[in-house]
Amino acid sequence: MKLFQHKTDLFFDLDHTLWDFEKNSALAFETIFDKYQFDICLSDFLLHYVPTNIKYWKLYREEKISQDELRYFRLKEVFDLMQQEVDDSIIHLLSKEYIAYLPKFNHLYDGTFEILDYLKENYYLHIITNGFESVQLGKIRNSNLESYFSTVTHSDLAGVKKPNPKIFEFALNYAQTSPEKSVMIGDSLEADIYGALSMGMDAIYFNEFQVPTESSIHQINQLANLKQFF
Repeated sequence: MKLFQHKTDLFFDLDHTLWDFEKNSALAFETIFDKYQFDICLSDFLLHYVPTNIKYWKLYREEKISQDELRYFRLKEVFDLMQQEVDDSIIHLLSKEYIAYLPKFNHLYDGTFEILDYLKENYYLHIITNGFESVQLGKIRNSNLESYFSTVTHSDLAGVKKPNPKIFEFALNYAQTSPEKSVMIGDSLEADIYGALSMGMDAIYFNEFQVPTESSIHQINQLANLKQFF
C-alpha cells in the first residue's frame, strides 16, 4: 500500500507548483515592455525581479506590507537596483498592466494534466493559494484547470495567508474534510509544508531545485513523482 493511498483530499498550491509562475511572469513583462516600448533589457530586469518579488511576497505573507505596497515596491526596488529612473506614475501603470496580463498566460509544469487526471480518479482535489482572487481565478480558468478542483481557497476568501492556520482550517471546512484525511502539496516549506504540518495535515514538498532539506519531509522534484505516494 502506498503511503497516502488512504487519504481522500489533496490540496495543491498554485504558483510554482502547478502554474509555472516564472515563465508566465516573464511573458507578461515582455508583453508590457513591448506594448509601451519600454527600453529595458528583459533578462537583466528578471535577474533582479525574481528574488525581489520573493522577498516582498514574504513580507506580504507575514502581514508586514499591504497588497498595494507589494505591487509598487517590488518594481521600484528593481528599477533602483538597475539604476533606472522611472516615474512613480509609470511604476503604477506597469504594476496594473502586469496584474492584468499575468493570468492570460497558461504555461503549467510538465506533467500537470497527466498527474491531475491520475489523481482525480481516487481523490478530491483542491487549491490553497496566497495569490489575489481575480488573478488566481484567471490563471486557473485560462490554464484549463477549473474542472479538476472541487474547491479553491485563496487568501482574499479566507482573510489570511498561508502559513496562518486559519486558511488551512477554512480550506478544510470548505472541502468538508479533516486534516487526517488530507495532504498539502506545495513549493514553499514555510507557507505550504510547515503550515500544513502544524494543522495535523500530511504534506509533500515540491522541491523543484532539490534544495537540501530535512529528511523527514516528504518531497518530489517533478509532479509525476506523486504517483509513488498515491
